[in-house]
Amino acid sequence: MSLKTENQVINDKFTGVLVLANGQALYGMGYGATGSAVGEVCFNTAITGYQEILTDPSYADQIVCFTFPHIGNTGTTIEDEEASTERAEKAARGAIFKAQVTPASNWRSEAELGDWLESRGIIGLSGVDTRALTAFIRDNGMPNGVIAHAPDGKFDIEALTQQAQSWNGLVGADLSKTVGTQEPFDWKEARWVWPDGHEDKTGLKSVVVIDYGVKRNILRNLVSVGMRVTVVPATTPAKDILALNPDGVVLSNGPGDPAATGEYAIPVIQEIIAADKPILGICLGHQMLALALGAKTVKMEQGHHGANHPVKDHTTNKVEIVSMNHGFAVDQGSLPDNVEETHVSLFDGTNCGIQLKGKPVFSVQHHPEASPGPQDSFYLFERFANAL
Repeated sequence: MSLKTENQVINDKFTGVLVLANGQALYGMGYGATGSAVGEVCFNTAITGYQEILTDPSYADQIVCFTFPHIGNTGTTIEDEEASTERAEKAARGAIFKAQVTPASNWRSEAELGDWLESRGIIGLSGVDTRALTAFIRDNGMPNGVIAHAPDGKFDIEALTQQAQSWNGLVGADLSKTVGTQEPFDWKEARWVWPDGHEDKTGLKSVVVIDYGVKRNILRNLVSVGMRVTVVPATTPAKDILALNPDGVVLSNGPGDPAATGEYAIPVIQEIIAADKPILGICLGHQMLALALGAKTVKMEQGHHGANHPVKDHTTNKVEIVSMNHGFAVDQGSLPDNVEETHVSLFDGTNCGIQLKGKPVFSVQHHPEASPGPQDSFYLFERFANAL
């Protein structure tokens, strides 16, 4: 399948374009930041939560194509941000929409989506045939691309194509140092409660979260199940983590190639396992736990990005609908004998969870904290709390 290089004009001229590494260009209307940004183009099937998606640090160096056609009607609010530090506020490089951005119409909204995109340095593009782009990614894998916004409508397609072709991509990229915190900090904010919002709590058990690009709602869920949370940088040595004497350790989500981040993270994780500390890994943290236990990871063709993915928990035989965001996966065939598979995707059978036999060390590929997405997997935070 090939993509058209033309699109229906929303206004009297094009002010935005997506150029793929193969030279194909999709024109539309630009929003948010101006200029150009290069990244891996993926599609997300969630029908809500665009602000949470675009501030998820796991989307660093990616351009997100939203399959749901309408955008902007809920506006934006600081309460829906998922980046835990200012370094991660600019997570996704760009956002692609089918329909023109609509005015905000929600009581929680504090700013229009277009203004918010500009404040975050994110380039938006609407008027694109997102169904065709999604089908192209499904059939050909996630391509490198450049998204550009120019109010005068002038684009050098050849130069943008060269920019996309010369980008190294996500394989071999360690991005956790880019989006994670540089200094330790404590977190006390719990889950959002209607209608008052977030409240601060103090827990009894202590947990250290290694920040590879952590989302706020992971931290909120830990607080809500009774934990005192300390977040530390991705490069923190194991001795410094163990010196805090935590009751447990969480390996957070994050962007990039797990094998690249694992070069400095795997020895730390192995020391924590040897110290008999309970461990919960999420997304990138799941992949790096698997690497630390002797398994391997592989790059996926189209990845899993959305809030409607069915996953089966083998420990309960229940099926849950979960939020997903990953372009790498754990190779099931490489799992060692002392590791059992606990969760599996019912879409394609890929691994979505593991557990170290005989120890309270486990992880999941999906996002139990949701934001956006269903809350079917909140039980995993309770399971971790019980393991402490």
